[in-house]
Amino acid sequence: MNEAVALALARETLWVALQVGAPILGATLVIGVVVSIIQAVTQVNEMTLTFVPKFIGVFVAMLIFGPWMLQTLVNFTTVLFTNLGTYGG
Repeated sequence: MNEAVALALARETLWVALQVGAPILGATLVIGVVVSIIQAVTQVNEMTLTFVPKFIGVFVAMLIFGPWMLQTLVNFTTVLFTNLGTYGG
């Protein structure tokens, strides 16, 4: 395996990881900002108040995006193992 193949695999791996993690991180970010704005407006500064909405948001995001995330990971793994012999060693 030469450097170009290794870099291409690393780039593709990072891209898939970013794609799979983005929906969950995005949902958590949006919920965190909304809860922070509500806390600032109402002057309720309870740190544990942010946990429950984020937990529910992550759960809902997993329900919505979970099948797509799993399919993306399965496709990447299938392509990786299918082409394993061509990478050299």
